[in-house]
Amino acid sequence: MKISIASDHAGFEQKQQMVEYLKAQGYEVLDRGPETDERVDYPDYAVKVAMDVSFKHQGTDFGILICGTGIGMSIFANKIVRVRAANVTIPEFAELARAHNDANVLCLSGRFIDFETNTKIVDTFLTTEFEGGRHAARLAKLLPLERTGA
Repeated sequence: MKISIASDHAGFEQKQQMVEYLKAQGYEVLDRGPETDERVDYPDYAVKVAMDVSFKHQGTDFGILICGTGIGMSIFANKIVRVRAANVTIPEFAELARAHNDANVLCLSGRFIDFETNTKIVDTFLTTEFEGGRHAARLAKLLPLERTGA
């Protein structure tokens, strides 16, 4: 499984740790930046990961974005077609984001959630399957909106 990951300056430290954690778990990781903890604009990095996921760039399966809260990254990632980004703060929400919403980009807080909790969130997100069924019918209602933008 291939994961595209990025952060802003507020999430940089946890992104660096998460890249190593994911590699140790056997995942292939595409680190989309930044390369330092100097101030950057989070939309630039959210879009890179969202585009990787949307277009399956280099075989990307999922994305992970880490900023101060996860909120800004989520807002920008969700502007890209075929992306369902979820800002998640507990493992149970990660499970529901995957099982019920087929989320494909996970947005995390690097300031308010500790790394250990974020690894549990990531593990849950990456190992939970989409349930389909009634949830698939609901997600199908997104398709016309993605086509028209309205």
